[in-house]
Amino acid sequence: MKIVISPDSFKGTLTSLEAAQAIDQGIKRANSSLETVLLPVADGGEGTMETLVIATNGHYVKTSVLDPLNREIEASFGVLGNQSTCVIEMASASGITLLHNNERNPRIASTFGTGQLIKTALDEGFRDFIVCIGGSATNDAGVGMLRALGLRLLDEYGRDVQESIDGLYDVKTLDFSNWDIRLNDSTFAIACDVNNPLVGEKGATAIFGPQKGVKAEEIEYFDQALTHWANVVESVKGIHLHDYKGAGAAGGMGGALIAFLNGKFHQGIELVLNVMNYREHLQGAELVITGEGQSDQQTLHGKAPMGVLHYAKEFDIPTVLISGNVNCEDRDLLAQHFKEVISVVSESVTSDMAMKEAAQYLAQRVYETFNKIIG
Repeated sequence: MKIVISPDSFKGTLTSLEAAQAIDQGIKRANSSLETVLLPVADGGEGTMETLVIATNGHYVKTSVLDPLNREIEASFGVLGNQSTCVIEMASASGITLLHNNERNPRIASTFGTGQLIKTALDEGFRDFIVCIGGSATNDAGVGMLRALGLRLLDEYGRDVQESIDGLYDVKTLDFSNWDIRLNDSTFAIACDVNNPLVGEKGATAIFGPQKGVKAEEIEYFDQALTHWANVVESVKGIHLHDYKGAGAAGGMGGALIAFLNGKFHQGIELVLNVMNYREHLQGAELVITGEGQSDQQTLHGKAPMGVLHYAKEFDIPTVLISGNVNCEDRDLLAQHFKEVISVVSESVTSDMAMKEAAQYLAQRVYETFNKIIG
């Protein structure tokens, strides 16, 4: 019996690879003769680069960049096994996990480091990019990245505006004289699982700003700053980012990639599975196991487990969902799609226990229920 193991990360506890290894351990404890294929997945957020590099036997390139608060750190970009496609994970340079909770400062948090990653990759000869834009600490509309790539934002006197959300209000014109022209010959696929517009009640600031440190009384100020920026972009590039689907992803990074780098959006999990040649790996499989940290009704809307399920259904392969915690109210809804819906958190395992010893309890849960899964 061939079993394909394809979990997303269990955010805050296990990477997708670690989760896959724990599930594999539980299966092998139950029956060591079973054939398992570990194919961890991601939906465009943190961990996507690692997933793609592992799946294609690629490698990493390390470099120095500036973090969201302009401190020098070491970050990496991935190179796929074809040796021609570069994967940029925004979170590695401009991610919220790079900051302590008391350091979150969306007024000045910048995507400059992500731009530096792209520039270094250009220097290395890469022209085909996959940019994963989940997990950002920023609300700067991607202008930090654009600055790193040579764009100047000027006020009415021709001076560079302040590098902060306040500075966006002063932008009058854009100067492309130092723009990296190698970008004109490059392609950018954007891996993302949200489609929020740049501004408005469902925009970058209103929906994602608070988790990055935007206070309730500041939301309108930030939103108006991004609105002014969108007005300038429209006057220069002819692209109306205000309500453009996906433009609000990652604090407006989506909009910057669309307007200035001709980026094309792809649902994160679809892009990942295509790059992995996932259909090929499903050949001959009799069971697929997927999962994530928390499963609820949102899982049904473009999250990684649903992408895995969709592909498995093409081959009539039953799919099991095993997650750190399954929302009790949504269990029946999820059960309509998966062969089994299993939660690590249970009567005997508390949420705190599952968080502290995630791999151990995930493996144990798989071991305990595996006979039922294959029954």
